[in-house]
Formats: sequence, structure tokens, C-alpha cells
Amino acid sequence: MLARIDPTREEPVFAQLAASIRADAAAGRVRPGDRLPSAREVAGALGVNLHTVLHAYQLLRDEGLLDMRRGRGAIVTDAAAPLAELHDEAAQLVRRAQARGVPRDALAALIRDLPI
Repeated sequence: MLARIDPTREEPVFAQLAASIRADAAAGRVRPGDRLPSAREVAGALGVNLHTVLHAYQLLRDEGLLDMRRGRGAIVTDAAAPLAELHDEAAQLVRRAQARGVPRDALAALIRDLPI
């Protein structure tokens, strides 16, 4: 797992870290059953606060993408598999939106606000 964050962005670091892990799951770089590095290791590698990493991990746990157990760490759940399956379709949708001049934020809001 190679976490990508940019401290100069307005988006909180924990949200960037969670998005990076989601992207890794969607691209198949992390798979169900994989153990993520400990929050302490990630914090040290990125030079961020331990609680920032825990916040990202807890967000992903709440989304169902991680299972967190004391002594086992953060494990990628089976819920990550559909992300990888949808990755190509989502990328195609983003390209179609860009071709029509639709900003990513507008596309993300459209998807987020769809009634289900």
C-alpha cells in the first residue's frame, strides 16, 4: 500500500488517506484479507499524527471496507472486491463527464445525491 496525501490540499489528511486506500482497493492493489500497515507505521511514514491515520481507518471501517480488531490490525474486507470490479466502469464515467465539461466534484455530488 502506497498512501498518497498532499498536506497543501484543503481536503483533510484523514480523508485523503481514506481516499487513497479506497483507490488502492478499487485498483486491486489491496485485496480482501490483506492486512494494512499499523496506524503507527503509516503515521510515521507519512509524518502525520497517529489519530489522523486512526480516523481514516475508522472511516473505512464505518464504510465496511476495513475490519479492525485489537491485535490483528486493519484487515481489508470482502466489501472491497466490488470496488475493483467497478473501477473500470467508474473510470469510463469520469472520462465521459470530462469530455462533456463536467467537473469531477459535480460528478461526485451527482453520484452521492442519487436517490437509491
